[in-house]
Amino acid sequence: MNHHFITIEGNIGAGKTTLAHLLAKHYNARLILEEFADNPFLAKFYENPQQYAFPVELFFMAERYKQLKDLIHTKDLFQSITISDYLFTKCLLFAKVTLLEDEFRLYQRLFEIIHQQLIQPDILIYLHAPVSKLQENIRKRKRSYEQNISDDYLFNIQQTYTHYIKQHNIKTLFVDASNADFLGNELHLKIITDALDKDYENGQYYLSLP
Repeated sequence: MNHHFITIEGNIGAGKTTLAHLLAKHYNARLILEEFADNPFLAKFYENPQQYAFPVELFFMAERYKQLKDLIHTKDLFQSITISDYLFTKCLLFAKVTLLEDEFRLYQRLFEIIHQQLIQPDILIYLHAPVSKLQENIRKRKRSYEQNISDDYLFNIQQTYTHYIKQHNIKTLFVDASNADFLGNELHLKIITDALDKDYENGQYYLSLP
């Protein structure tokens, strides 16, 4: 396989981490997972978004950078593939939704300085699911601070992601994850791995999971 750095993205509750674990096992790949639980501002943000939006986004950016910068300096002789359950640009996309305009301009300047130092993925897998499916998944995983996330917030995040992918010529497997069950349906995982075995030009390639 020619894809050595694979990134999985999608909205909150789309199934990114589950798929990342399964692909890492399938390919014996190094796994990079977002450490969202370490963010001390996250629960406070969901209670008071306006007050805690900037620190929550700044913390996430710093932690993501700390994880991904290691790719520049390390090479695992036994694991030639790396799987990540987030794209660093996620920092900017979420900030665009959560921050006030002047805060976003400052955040964007910091992001642009950091972003150019990182290795970009060879291919992006984007899991797209309707808000109702996202809310169902959020309820199932029972993280207390997520239970009051509004449909409007999820919809805005969704729109920001899809707009970014379509505006930038990113090599993307755009997966309709409305029926996704990567743990319970082996065919769904096989559709992803079969797709990853192919070579692609930049652009979007659409997959559906029956």
